[in-house]
Amino acid sequence: MKDAIEKVSADRAQLEQVVRRVLDEARLRGVDQAEAAASHDIGLSATARLGEVENLEYTNDRGVGVTVYKGMRKGSASTSDFREEALREAVAKACSFADSTAADRHAGLADAELMAGNPRDLDLAHEWTLDADSAVALAIECEDAARGYDARIVNSEGATVASSSGARAYGNTHGFLASYPQTTHSISCVVVGKSGDDMQRDYWYSTSRDPAALENVRDIGTRAARRTVERLGARKIATTRAPVLFAPEMARGFLGHAIGAIMGGAQYRRSSFLLDAAGEQIFPAFLRIEERPHIPAALASAAFDAEGVATHDRDIVVDGVLQGYILGSYSARRLGLQTTGNAGGAHNLNVPGNAGDMQSLMRTMGRGLLVLELIGQGVNPVTGDYSRGAAGFWVENGSIAWPVHEVTIAGNLRELYRRIAAIGSDQDLRGGIRCGSLLVDDMTIAGD
Repeated sequence: MKDAIEKVSADRAQLEQVVRRVLDEARLRGVDQAEAAASHDIGLSATARLGEVENLEYTNDRGVGVTVYKGMRKGSASTSDFREEALREAVAKACSFADSTAADRHAGLADAELMAGNPRDLDLAHEWTLDADSAVALAIECEDAARGYDARIVNSEGATVASSSGARAYGNTHGFLASYPQTTHSISCVVVGKSGDDMQRDYWYSTSRDPAALENVRDIGTRAARRTVERLGARKIATTRAPVLFAPEMARGFLGHAIGAIMGGAQYRRSSFLLDAAGEQIFPAFLRIEERPHIPAALASAAFDAEGVATHDRDIVVDGVLQGYILGSYSARRLGLQTTGNAGGAHNLNVPGNAGDMQSLMRTMGRGLLVLELIGQGVNPVTGDYSRGAAGFWVENGSIAWPVHEVTIAGNLRELYRRIAAIGSDQDLRGGIRCGSLLVDDMTIAGD
C-alpha cells in the first residue's frame, strides 16, 4: 500500500482544486452560499478462511459533494467524476434542487468567525507497506493461530486484514479551504468452537491509524479462539436482579445511547429520552465525559468538523451533570444555540475511570453478570427503554463461574445511568468513545 498512500497524500492538492472549481462555479451561478467536500480513498482487504483466500478486494473510491444555499433554500448534489463538465453539472443540479425546495430559515453555512483558521496536523496518516500477498499471508497466519489453539475450534468465519488510505478536502464561500490525509488499518478473526452439542462463536480485532500500533496477528487469532472456547458450555440462568459488568467494548455502546440522545437532531426533533436535559444530573457524581478532538493519531480526531468549524476540547458531562448538547450549525439554530463544532458527530469522547481493571471490578461486584456480547437493537431512543440480548459469564465470589447465553438485560437508561457504580481504568481505544469496564449495580436479567 506504500505507493497508494503516497498517491492519495499527493491528491490533497487535486482535491482542494476540485473544491475550488466547484465553489467558483457556484459563485458564477449567483448562489448566496456554498460548500463542497471531496474525498479519495484507496483500500486493500484480504480474508482467509480455512487456510485459503476467500476474498481479496481492492477499492479506489473518490467523490465530491456540493451544497448551495439560495436565500433560505438548500440544494445538494454529488458526483464521482472530477472532470470539469461533471463538476459543472453537479453544481447545476444542486442549484436546481435549491429552486425546488421549501425555504428554511435555519439553513446556511456555519458562521464565518467559527472557521478553523490554521488547522493543526493531527498525525492521522501512517503508511502500511502491504501488498496483496502480504495481506493474505497475515490473514492466514492469524486464522492458523486461532484454529491451532484448541481442538474444540472446529470452524472459522475467517480472518481479515484491511488497510485504507485517503484524503479529505472541505471548503466553503467564507473562504475556508483545508485538507488532510488519513489511514485506517485493521485485523480481525472470527472462529467457531464445539463441545458435544454446544457450538459457540467469538471474535477479536485490532484497529488503528498506525499499523505499528496493531496487535500481533497471532495474538488476535489466539484471543479470538480463547474467547470462543471459554464460552463453550454456556447455560441459561433464572430471571433475577443483579449487578451487570460491561466489558470495555460493550461499555462504549452502553454510554453511546446517551451521546445519541444529546445530538442536536434528536433534541430539535423532540425524540430523545434526554430531552432538554442540559444542566441535569444524568450520571453519578464521579462520572465525566470529555471531548478531546486533537489526540494525535486517534480514530476520531479532527481539527475541524464537517462544516469547517474549529474543534476544541470540552467537557460534556461534569460531576454527572450534562453540560450541553452535540451540535452542528443547523441543529444549533433550531435550538437557539451555537454550534459546538460537531457537524458530523463527536470527536474522541474520553470517560475517565475511577476504579481498576475488569478483574478488579469483578471482585467489587462479587456476584452478577459479566457482559461480553450484546444482541439485537432493543433500545428506544425516545423513552430510554433498554432491552438487549446478552451473553457472557456469571460471576460468583468475584470470579468467573460459568458462561451464560440467551439472557436479556433490561431497564430504563435514565435509571440505569444513575446506577453506574464504577468505571474501569482498562480503556478500549478502538473507537470514538474511550471507556473502560462499566459496572451497573442492579439490572433486571431475564432468563428461564
